[in-house]
Amino acid sequence: MALAAGGPRPTTTLRVLVAHAYFRALDVKQALKARPYPPLATLYVASGLRDAGHDVSFFDAMLAPDESAFAEPLAARPDVVVLYEDNFNFLTKMCLTRMREAATTMIAAAAATGATVVVSGSDATDHPELYLDAGADFVAVGEGDHTVAELVAWLADGHDRRTRPVPVDGVVLRMPLEAPVEIDVRPVAHEPAPPPALGVPVAIGRTTRRAVERHPEVFSPPARDLVDIEAYREIWTRAHGTFSLNMVSTRGCPFHCNWCAKPIWGQRYAMREAVAVARELAHVAHTYRPDHVWFADDIFGLRSSWVRDFADELHRLDVRVPFSMQSRADLMSEPAVAALADAGCHEVWMGAESGSQRILDAMDKGIRVDEIRVARERLGAAGIRACFFIQFGYPGEEWSDIEATIDLVRTTLPDDVGISVSYPLPGTRFHSLVAAELTGKENWEQSNDLAMIFRGTYTTDFYRALHLALHDDLDLRRREAGLSGAPHASLARLDLDAQRQRVGAAWADVHEREPVCRNAERTVIELPEMSPAPDLRHTFG
Repeated sequence: MALAAGGPRPTTTLRVLVAHAYFRALDVKQALKARPYPPLATLYVASGLRDAGHDVSFFDAMLAPDESAFAEPLAARPDVVVLYEDNFNFLTKMCLTRMREAATTMIAAAAATGATVVVSGSDATDHPELYLDAGADFVAVGEGDHTVAELVAWLADGHDRRTRPVPVDGVVLRMPLEAPVEIDVRPVAHEPAPPPALGVPVAIGRTTRRAVERHPEVFSPPARDLVDIEAYREIWTRAHGTFSLNMVSTRGCPFHCNWCAKPIWGQRYAMREAVAVARELAHVAHTYRPDHVWFADDIFGLRSSWVRDFADELHRLDVRVPFSMQSRADLMSEPAVAALADAGCHEVWMGAESGSQRILDAMDKGIRVDEIRVARERLGAAGIRACFFIQFGYPGEEWSDIEATIDLVRTTLPDDVGISVSYPLPGTRFHSLVAAELTGKENWEQSNDLAMIFRGTYTTDFYRALHLALHDDLDLRRREAGLSGAPHASLARLDLDAQRQRVGAAWADVHEREPVCRNAERTVIELPEMSPAPDLRHTFG
């Protein structure tokens, strides 16, 4: 059974330290970008615990140098430490090994103080045993807001997992097999029990799976007052001259791209009321004065009618803050784009992924290349920046597919691109396709790794060279067209003639690598046939 959400407050108030383990300083790419955002999911949980009457403090790894900084808040001896990763930050899905190392170090340090340790996040949901081994008492799997609140309430009432069943859904824990009372512990699939500790056999088990919250309005607004907003403002304005804050209007994604991991919300998608989101944006604008807002939703504004209601409420409130968001090309209908423009949308990031239809179909992307082109044109005509996420290296991708993607970028000139390589995450169909071919490295160390962790068509070095060449090529072509550039943070700004030379050399390097960097024993899957892409081998300028 589960404790009722919104039930009576616990009889005891606990001192709860809420934290996360994404350290911007330990991720070279993100540190260089200098675009940090507060951890929204973590702040939602902190807000819920504070509403329940607990004494909540907060450790923000985003602004800290490394995990050693966690010693200071631990010195206050909290009763409970909640390590709750920001599920709205896509980097947490990637489960970067450096951040996993930081998390397990923080867990061990917290456990050493005698605090009860609760952990939640994508990696903990996929690999709870790693976090239990580090010293966590409980792992809240999936959407953890209610789970964490109920666990802390149960602990506040004086209960102990070693002597009583845990009446909270969505929990993975270790329990003695010979306990003084009957304990409902079901084995976790594929997780062997660890060796006995101190002669007491134990098992990893889980309580009943928790359903995803269908009405996200029940969650209190994130506790932004716990964050050093001025420190974020300083980083942003020093690097970019403007300041951006983040919000979310939804949870989850209803689409079926087979490489996209969904350990937190699964296939469920829950939208907040458009009017409530508009009012929160007004509050953020008036309280924190950002120059821009980033909506961190996987998919913002699934329905054009929702976007219209959102825009109308912003007009009624007389609030206009430029914002960016993520969506799909097939959602960029004329009514949706018109409503986005009315609401003040500055930028849309679309998962274009590839200019090859057969790759899009293999990914179960559910869009067509011509929809990407139409969406880019429609957004541009409305004065909204149109940006593409591009993904190279999907199994079966050939040079002709890469050429089709280069052609898509060159002929549409998106305002910016984010380029990565296919990354197999646990629980995805894509992962199952390449599981037998994994190289032994299952996660990137940092977000700039761009390492192939299965046997793709080409080697890691090839894709890294391709990544920089296409970035520089787009920046050059936009500059030559009299448009704003799309510079890559690691590439120095040059005059046009020097950049033309650099781009030409970069493409020459890619083409030299192409035949020698092909994997002889690459992962092969059947993909549909398609007409040849234009030969771009010699178009450097």
